[in-house]
Amino acid sequence: MSAFFLNRPKFAFVLSILITLAGVLALQVLPVNMYPDLAPPQVQVRAVYPGASAEVVADAVVRPIEQRLNGVEGMIYIESSATSDGAASITVTFATGTDSDMAQVNVQNRVKLAESQLPEPVRREGVVVRKQAGNMLMGINLVSERPGLDALFLSNYANTSLLENIARVPGVAEASVLGTSEYAMRLWLDPGRMNQLGVTVADINAAVREQNQIVAAGALGQEPAPPGQMFTFNIRSEGRLSEAGEFGQTVLRVSPEGRVVRLGDVARIELGARSYAATSQLNDRDTAFLVIYQLPDANALDVAERVRDEMTALATNFPDGLSYRILFDSTRFIDESINEVVNTLFVAVVLVVLVVFLFLQSLRATLIPAVAIPVSLIGTFAFMVLMGYSINLITLFGLVLAIGIVVDDAIVVIENVDRLIKEKGLDVREAVSQAMREISAPIISTTLVLLAVFVPVAFLPGITGELFRQFAVTICFAVLISSVCALTLSPALSSVLLRKEAEPLRLLSPVEWLLQRLTAGYSWLIGRLLKRMLVVAGLFLALLGLLGYLAATTPTGFVPEEDQGFLFVDVQLPDAASGSRTAAVMEQVVDEVLQDPAVSDFISVSGFSLLSGSGSNMGFGVVVLKDWSERESASLQPAAVVPRLNARLWAIPAARVMAFNVPAIPGLGVTAGFDLRLLDSAGVPPEDLAATADNLVFQANQREEMVGVRHNLRANVPMFDLEVDRDKAQLLGVDFGDVFLTLQAQLGGLYVNDFNQFGRTYRVMLGSEGAYRSRPEDLRHFEVRNNRGEMVPIAGIARLEPSQGATRIEGFNLNRSVTINGEPAPGLSTMESVGVMEELLTELPDGYTFAWAGQTLQELEAGNLIVVLFLLAIVAVYLFLVALYESWTLPLAVLLSVPLTFLGSFLAFRATGQALDIYAQIGLVLLVAMSAKTAILIVEFAAQLRREGRPIRTAAADAAVQRFRAVLMTGLSFMLGVVPLVMASGAGAASRISLGITVLSGTTATVILVTLMTPAFYVMIQSMRERLSGPAEGLPAEPEQSVDGQSGQPV
Repeated sequence: MSAFFLNRPKFAFVLSILITLAGVLALQVLPVNMYPDLAPPQVQVRAVYPGASAEVVADAVVRPIEQRLNGVEGMIYIESSATSDGAASITVTFATGTDSDMAQVNVQNRVKLAESQLPEPVRREGVVVRKQAGNMLMGINLVSERPGLDALFLSNYANTSLLENIARVPGVAEASVLGTSEYAMRLWLDPGRMNQLGVTVADINAAVREQNQIVAAGALGQEPAPPGQMFTFNIRSEGRLSEAGEFGQTVLRVSPEGRVVRLGDVARIELGARSYAATSQLNDRDTAFLVIYQLPDANALDVAERVRDEMTALATNFPDGLSYRILFDSTRFIDESINEVVNTLFVAVVLVVLVVFLFLQSLRATLIPAVAIPVSLIGTFAFMVLMGYSINLITLFGLVLAIGIVVDDAIVVIENVDRLIKEKGLDVREAVSQAMREISAPIISTTLVLLAVFVPVAFLPGITGELFRQFAVTICFAVLISSVCALTLSPALSSVLLRKEAEPLRLLSPVEWLLQRLTAGYSWLIGRLLKRMLVVAGLFLALLGLLGYLAATTPTGFVPEEDQGFLFVDVQLPDAASGSRTAAVMEQVVDEVLQDPAVSDFISVSGFSLLSGSGSNMGFGVVVLKDWSERESASLQPAAVVPRLNARLWAIPAARVMAFNVPAIPGLGVTAGFDLRLLDSAGVPPEDLAATADNLVFQANQREEMVGVRHNLRANVPMFDLEVDRDKAQLLGVDFGDVFLTLQAQLGGLYVNDFNQFGRTYRVMLGSEGAYRSRPEDLRHFEVRNNRGEMVPIAGIARLEPSQGATRIEGFNLNRSVTINGEPAPGLSTMESVGVMEELLTELPDGYTFAWAGQTLQELEAGNLIVVLFLLAIVAVYLFLVALYESWTLPLAVLLSVPLTFLGSFLAFRATGQALDIYAQIGLVLLVAMSAKTAILIVEFAAQLRREGRPIRTAAADAAVQRFRAVLMTGLSFMLGVVPLVMASGAGAASRISLGITVLSGTTATVILVTLMTPAFYVMIQSMRERLSGPAEGLPAEPEQSVDGQSGQPV
């Protein structure tokens, strides 16, 4: 093939141009994202049981749905929560790769089967099934400069004027407002006046339902009509009420004397909020915080850009004094990370070309790899489109590392041509022709070895498999194009650009002198090593033992924590703390957070928690950090900011406040660290489950390997139990339904029906004034009517008894559960803390089990796959080399180099404290291929020299020396290509550093140890092979060796 393109160089140029053009076109359509679609698909079921306690919701709503959903096709696990505000949530997590649409359909079908078992109020509210949107994509803060635009206005303006438009943006899964609620017509009852006028809640509920409704009044003259009817007139009724004054005129009762009792006589009516449970602030100002979630398969950058464009358009119609800010935007991190990697890509290309120039000392020769690199990299984008991939960190990492690989092939061509011109005096065309005859087979062999390593890796399952797959496939395509260029473009360019009479640049003569000295020193050292084979064998075994120790003691991890530009804060006050107390604590939190030099803004929400749901004693905050360019100092990185914030926040006496980083991969949980579920398999009371969790958390916090271990179960929240004297109620003729309806309305808020305002539909809510529902004694204010028309005080038939209970009940795989989270201590990995937790979990009492979820589950599965991964890579290389060399033993000379490469990486892990995470594992897989490729260049040439009749030692030494310059050049170019990764800073730096350290240290070991010991491995294996089966036909037998390994053969 090379001869064809050598004779027709323009054909080779056209082929490379077409490959490049295809890649350029692909770049225009490739989506950009942070990661591939990694998060397991999730489908969520939501329902509401108004006025029900957490226990009632768990038993009446969650349990029937869970039982139907359990075992749905593709399910990994199912988790649920029931809260004291009547909300039920069931989330089914499916295996990675499951079709999310089909998963939603399957869940919807099973929920339909459970609906008949649900209470009527739940069915009336509706059961919602939808794909889980994952983590928050971005947040929009509405703020006002005018005093009249209060928090309620901001919230409702967001609901009425923004959310519907944003929800229509392609790729948006959900948009909601955290904090202040939407409008509602609030009917604030005065129980004293109600009792004086003999009005009950049932009367008011019935009257409002009757008089606030849309009715079809019909028409005059509609068919069938009398003969001669000339016209048809529609009749319009008053329909729903819309103003507070109209509701006040609602007739409740008319006495025989004609006295009318209206709603306004017993209630204060206002356009208020549907719920007052949560409020939000930006720094110290009221705000409406719009949170936007993207669809699982949407392009984050595209969705965010469309949302920004939509907000720009909507802002033109804002009232005076209203503005918005987008402070929380997860796509900033994506954009910055991608830009950083792209910059790394360009820097790596420049550094690699510079190394080639220093070695070749010729601008013409340097142009050949300088052209081959972009052709290989850009052409890879065309194959990425065919595979349905995106431009993400994993594929870009593949391209960065591919630079050092794709340049190898061009370097091998140029170096061999240059050697033939200098040593044999051939003209350029003859040198290129002979060089291609010599190295075409090694180029193809090394390419196939790389494919043999990566192709099996591409079939691994799960999140780990998807990460490896996109990395492996990207490198495979780049290497394939590189091989095509080495066999077509490089010889063609060599014949056109190289000159026989070309002299090296005098400016670079010191480099050439240094290379000659290094080659001479390497030749001497190889000669010494080949005469002391027992020393080499002993040294190898010692290094192997050191590698085993380092591998066993190096901590493992999934992905490193990243600086994503924001942190979260969770606030927990004592159980049953009021909303006003929570708001006061949130003001203290705002003050403390904004004092940190790394913080730009703080968005706070009272009455809501990412970790524990909603509740009056909970709070949540988003710490917006300054831009990465303003936080280059280590003291301004999250690793330093989080402990510093926690030191301040833990000093707040009225609450437990904690700042934490977010998971590096969106969709895998809410917090960084581990995610544990403690399961009750025996059906114990919630307080017993909480006590067991308390004990486990206490023990965990005593261990130095973990910090901030906590759980979210509050089983001893002060509350009251309603006890009704059923006998007395029956005796007095009181209907139980009226009792419960009255209490629900007076104490909890009763949804009556709807009204229309501002072109929207809102709820009419019934409830008593705050002064009548603040103490247990207030039960005396409420009365019901018995079947004889008499008013009966509820306090006479019911009482409130102090009690304790849970405001939130969780489930996991149909068992009651409690979520336990924690972070590893500084300098330790998540898997080390997981190991400590599993040690503590062995002491659980009978009736308790545990399970891992979220990112921790994926880390554990990834840890189990790593052994399989390397076995696959090594076995694949071995089998390929067996086929290549037609020998079961000679491939061992290549594979014995792999541990030496790994040793360099594991020494670097120990020196830097880095964990063996996914990026490090990706780097190690690449190093299997790189070390094998380096060893093949030596072993292949040594085998060729042996077939020509040279003694084994001479063949090994000559092959090593002749290949040394090419190996050194490719090794140094690859090392410099990853230096930008090691020196990374800013967004996404942790992942780049992890990968860079692994590859740089491993390649350093390859250049030093593999080049020194591979010739010795070849001598050992080939000598043993020939002793057992004799030399090949026509070759002289190798002379016997002395005990110390000296043979007298020339080196």
